[in-house]
Amino acid sequence: MKVVILAGGLGTRLKPFTDLIPKPLLPLGEKSLLELQIELLKNHGFDEIFLAVNYKAEMIKSQLGDGSRYGVKLKYSLEEKPLGTCGPVALLKNELKEEPFLLMNGDILTKANFSEIYNYALQFKDSDFTIITKNITTPFRFGSITSDGDYVTSVEEKPNLKFEILAGMYIIKPQLFDIIPDDTYFGIDDLIHLMLAQKRPITKYLLEEYWLDIGVVKDYEKAKEVYQEHFNDLKN
Repeated sequence: MKVVILAGGLGTRLKPFTDLIPKPLLPLGEKSLLELQIELLKNHGFDEIFLAVNYKAEMIKSQLGDGSRYGVKLKYSLEEKPLGTCGPVALLKNELKEEPFLLMNGDILTKANFSEIYNYALQFKDSDFTIITKNITTPFRFGSITSDGDYVTSVEEKPNLKFEILAGMYIIKPQLFDIIPDDTYFGIDDLIHLMLAQKRPITKYLLEEYWLDIGVVKDYEKAKEVYQEHFNDLKN
């Protein structure tokens, strides 16, 4: 099975760490985030991995090589210019045209059951696109009130806000290449909007396993703590 990992971002919100090291290679302990992703994917049967690279691409290639030491085939796709979160797959159209594939961000720490997600997506014959979602809870800074006209009827002090969000992982069937433009900045949000406008079905898979998007320094510090506590099975 095939997967494309988006590993070309500048990681500007993780400076100064990313001044020297590309975000996917940030260490969480004995291994980098990208190595953890690769090993988890391998455990779920994804043995052909394409890395969409740009920023510090040579450093990523030098550290990971051809993937043989991880038991997978690693191939690299260099973006000459930023192509967004979906545009990079168009560069790999010839490599990905035969079967559904997983697309994921290179800054996610997760224990997702990728083989279950893949098989789930294949059940839907009418859908060419499955998005993986995650429920998150975010504290709200202020007290929230409800009222009836000029009179307050209730108050909730700093309530938690709950959202179902895109988890940065997607199963894409090759049929979608007919609407993903070549050599164009094109985001996942652009793809979703286009599919909805065309009334093409989009399915979702709600992720229950651990998930963390490492977008800012606070997230990176949390990821290092979580790795030590909960990812022991991936350390060796």
